[in-house]
Amino acid sequence: MTITRTVGWALLPIGVTAAILAILPSIWFGDSPYTTSLAVQALVFAAYGVGFNLIFGSTNQLFLCVGALAGIGGYGAVILTDETSLPMAAGVVVGTATAAAVGGLLSWIAVRRSLGIIFTGIVTLVFSLGFANLLLGQRELTGSETGLVVTAAADRLGDDQVGGYYLFAGLLVLFLVVFRALQLSHVGWAFRALRDDEVAAELAGVDVARYRIYAATLGSAMIGLTGALLAYSAGFISPTTYGFDRVDVRVLVLVAFGGLGTLLGPVIGAGVFAILDEQLTTSLQLREVLYGVFVLAIFLFFRRGVVASVVGLFDRIADRRRRKTALQPSGD
Repeated sequence: MTITRTVGWALLPIGVTAAILAILPSIWFGDSPYTTSLAVQALVFAAYGVGFNLIFGSTNQLFLCVGALAGIGGYGAVILTDETSLPMAAGVVVGTATAAAVGGLLSWIAVRRSLGIIFTGIVTLVFSLGFANLLLGQRELTGSETGLVVTAAADRLGDDQVGGYYLFAGLLVLFLVVFRALQLSHVGWAFRALRDDEVAAELAGVDVARYRIYAATLGSAMIGLTGALLAYSAGFISPTTYGFDRVDVRVLVLVAFGGLGTLLGPVIGAGVFAILDEQLTTSLQLREVLYGVFVLAIFLFFRRGVVASVVGLFDRIADRRRRKTALQPSGD
């Protein structure tokens, strides 16, 4: 009974998130393609964020190649289905598996070379830039800067359609369930141990190398799957779709803002920045300046992330109430 109650409370935030996402179209954007596309973009970045959070927030591996991993999933799926007669599902599976393999390989290299956070970030950044140059160089295969039109795109699941919204909403909820399941398992215990103190984790018997590769492989699979589905939903992809400045910078900022290692951090970060984008669409030249000022302000006031800051605030309030209760004289 206690275990069931614990699992129920652990899954409650996901249930609330799923309920909000389910009713959001009817109370917010309805049939507006523009607003729907903004919502889909927020869901895509939230899904990217969960994968990145699993890699960096759980095991301190700074993967600055989120866009490249998503691009491997997207381009891999599209090229496979365009060059062969395989269905879209097969392309998604192959693209996801390829992204997972590449992410696992990058983590293996970082572990074998005992690379720290900064050097892991440098290695993955170099890989990201190399992947971008590969896309630009293979014009016949990737379309270079002109991009690729996805012939197998599903119209009903377009990124400006409600069907596309529910596709990525379901994907995000699935990722959150996987993330929470890992947190509740022995794998989550190992992740927390090596994140807090790698040396102490090794002394406690945690196979740091194995669990880091696990996290990188699974997180990269999430990112690759999102990138593959985005390709079919958008109906068009180009190097800009998965560019470092478009994907990695935003994902890093929204996850850090929401809270590294937290369940709902990427969701909150993606939602806040989606609203910010919508509010700043009419600012034109001032948009980037205002965006930078807002980012600076939130990091000054929410250094640990919104989730950690809010939880800390409630803990302090509860602690004060307990102290006041303890200081009150008894009626005896």
